[in-house]
Amino acid sequence: MPIVGLDKVVEHLSRPEYNSPATSSLGGTSIFGYAIQKAKTRFITRNQTVSAALKTSGWDRVAKAIEDVGDRLRRATQALAAGSVPYAVTGGNAVAEWVGRVDRAAVRFTQDIDILLRREDLPLAVVALEQAGFVFRHAAGIDFFTDGAAGGFRDGVHVLFADEKVREEYVAPAASVEESESTDKFRVVSLEALVRMKLTSFRRKDQVHLMDMITVGLIDATWTSRMIPDLAARLQQLLDDPDG
Repeated sequence: MPIVGLDKVVEHLSRPEYNSPATSSLGGTSIFGYAIQKAKTRFITRNQTVSAALKTSGWDRVAKAIEDVGDRLRRATQALAAGSVPYAVTGGNAVAEWVGRVDRAAVRFTQDIDILLRREDLPLAVVALEQAGFVFRHAAGIDFFTDGAAGGFRDGVHVLFADEKVREEYVAPAASVEESESTDKFRVVSLEALVRMKLTSFRRKDQVHLMDMITVGLIDATWTSRMIPDLAARLQQLLDDPDG
């Protein structure tokens, strides 16, 4: 597998002005020469890892990823319930819960877990989730939990605060924790609250989730009357032009 982009970096940093004695502080090896070697090592290691991964079954990895998300969702929600922390599952896993009730073949896999919490309950949630092996993080204004110290943001548990706007420019706040119902597995945000939150964020993946709910018959044109004008217009846009 080629080392994409590395050749141009090496060519640029190999110019004489970057490798003079004045730039050296490593016993004769220029700082930039040392950087090139480190870059080569990182690129080669990464490519070796990718090459090795491509020799394994992609389907087995997908199945394991889905299993891991289910386990992570179970541990997180059970920990919150055991700690008497009010919560509701939202985001892609909430969509999967609702769509799966109608047509399991229409369910999409979502890697991360979105949990709705009241801001004042965050300290209790930290205690409960850390007892279950999660690690609390705060970065770039986002509160989230990684699955262990080595876990990453992409497959973590992300916190959305109830009754607060996720972004200042959003036209509506997130749902209340009370706008939820119990399943045999966890508490999930209500369908109306979920649709409202998806219409509020309205990113490409939110539009896809909304189309899934439209396709299986969970929502239809009558739902526009349940939404504020800005969100009703977005829903009507999807209903009028389902193919984008």
